[in-house]
Amino acid sequence: MAFEKLTDLDFTGTAYYTVRNLSLYECQGWCREEPDCQAASFSFVLNPLTPVQETRCLLQNDTQANNPNAIPQRSVNTYYMVKLQVRSESVCLRPWAFERVPGKALRGLDNTIIYTSTKEACLAACLNENLCLKATQACKGQRVFTAPRVGVAEDKNLCLKATQACKGQRVFTAPRVGVAEDKVAQYAGLHYYTDKELQVTSEAACRLACEIESEFLCRSFLYMGAPHSTSYNCKLYHLDHHTLPDGPSAYLNADRPLIDDGEPIGKYFENFCEKPATNPSGELPVTIDHQMDPNPSNNLTRNDANCDKTGTCYDVAVLCKDTRIAIQVRTNKPFNGRIYALGRSETCNNDVNSSNFFRLDLTMGGQDCNTQSVTGVYSNTVVLQHHSVVMTKADKIYKVKCTYDMSSKNITFGMVPIRDPDMISITAAPEAPAPRIRILDARQREVETVRIGDRLTFRIEIPEDTPYGIFARSCVAMAKDSKTTVNITDEHGCPVDPTIFPAFVPDGNALQSVYEAFRFTESYGVIFQCNVKYCLGPCEPAVCEWENESVESWGRRKRSLPKNEIENAQEEDMNISQEILVLDFGDERQSTDFLRSDKPGGSASETNFG
Repeated sequence: MAFEKLTDLDFTGTAYYTVRNLSLYECQGWCREEPDCQAASFSFVLNPLTPVQETRCLLQNDTQANNPNAIPQRSVNTYYMVKLQVRSESVCLRPWAFERVPGKALRGLDNTIIYTSTKEACLAACLNENLCLKATQACKGQRVFTAPRVGVAEDKNLCLKATQACKGQRVFTAPRVGVAEDKVAQYAGLHYYTDKELQVTSEAACRLACEIESEFLCRSFLYMGAPHSTSYNCKLYHLDHHTLPDGPSAYLNADRPLIDDGEPIGKYFENFCEKPATNPSGELPVTIDHQMDPNPSNNLTRNDANCDKTGTCYDVAVLCKDTRIAIQVRTNKPFNGRIYALGRSETCNNDVNSSNFFRLDLTMGGQDCNTQSVTGVYSNTVVLQHHSVVMTKADKIYKVKCTYDMSSKNITFGMVPIRDPDMISITAAPEAPAPRIRILDARQREVETVRIGDRLTFRIEIPEDTPYGIFARSCVAMAKDSKTTVNITDEHGCPVDPTIFPAFVPDGNALQSVYEAFRFTESYGVIFQCNVKYCLGPCEPAVCEWENESVESWGRRKRSLPKNEIENAQEEDMNISQEILVLDFGDERQSTDFLRSDKPGGSASETNFG
């Protein structure tokens, strides 16, 4: 038996027991001892007024974590632990053997590629492999992949000893993530669950305690200054910024505590693995962020438009994300001051203290950063200011923008100093989330075989954490042999016959319609196909007329296109399909394999980009 842990994520499940004010390890221990417990959800409440945090432990006898297609939900200050049956003699006695990071995967650092039948077998293979740091597994196919993709999660091996955690030398340093060190320390002190507290005489003693810790893999520590009376001044954590779902952005977007005297809480350090001299590719991916170049840009000259009169030169990069615009700045000398969105200096800012790499995340919605959007172009103005209050001629102002191209799904962006008319353009091509069709029964379980008249939910889904909305139109139902076709929605997204297939309604980022199962006389297999396209933000519904009544159906763009443009746009639309097997009453006694070998076929799902 072993446990897999997730940080700040949660799965839905059936809780059969709730207990409060347990420690994280007591909560996990209860689930280990309970035969019915499949998962435990541990959460704690931040309260700087009390020395003991209020905690809650939920034991679940059923969890969606066992569903390969289930997506965990964000949950602040929560640790989710899933019980696994891993057959390996190398399972350690630590509270959890693996830490799962959804959506992440190794890149080019894999030593072995193994095909397994189950996730547990993949994790067991990692434990049995000498010095396996991580296992990266796709939800479909059970192959250990080495590149990020949808449905992939990375499991970090936490059974390693401290001496095995790095291929090179293991050192502790303040994380260089573009956020002020005191802000990172403040976040860790409030939002990290403390694994162990000590009273030490010095920073070096706190560092040594983390280095030699054997009960868990210590990745970071917080030294809170010289000891006072009997209070603890050294906190050890199994977390670092790589284990957080939002990465360094978590530090940047966190609110300061209600009671804050402005003084630093202490010094925060993270485990960092130096590259071995004889193996330049032997760094430990657990602690190295390959998306960030640790070397600051120093190839700018003082005469460059990106340099100011003090001789400070700025290398500004704009990263267009699904839910935010990330501004990363590197300088040729340490910068003191602040970076903020023009007009929102109090709600959208980052203080910089003698750093040559820092960042600012601009929200795409709301008033905090006041990001403007017009026809798919999100823009803002960013100020790099030396003084904490006063803007001077030495400060730099940049206009940044991200353009979301819905047809090609490319993202182009550029930035330009307002005082310089020349545009600096950069192009990136992140992949837009692919939609999929799911057909659910009355218990919200995905089904492939149903009976005529069963009440089903037809869903078209994209991930929740994107700025996109979707609309669906020209949906058809086809017999397996494709000779018979029935239109269920028209080119505007309106239902052709609501008694057969009602209008689409929104459910988060998804569209769904509840209908009763039907089939064609000559075929058990029914193939649904829809034309799907994206909107930025929620799509506006189409107003449909049916028997003198008006109903809304989410089947058109946010803004209507001219007739001649609609035809051109259809050539770039995305078609998705899903097949389902519909039986007559009494057919459930027959062999499904026999039915599939006749005219009906098996379940199939595909996405075509036209």
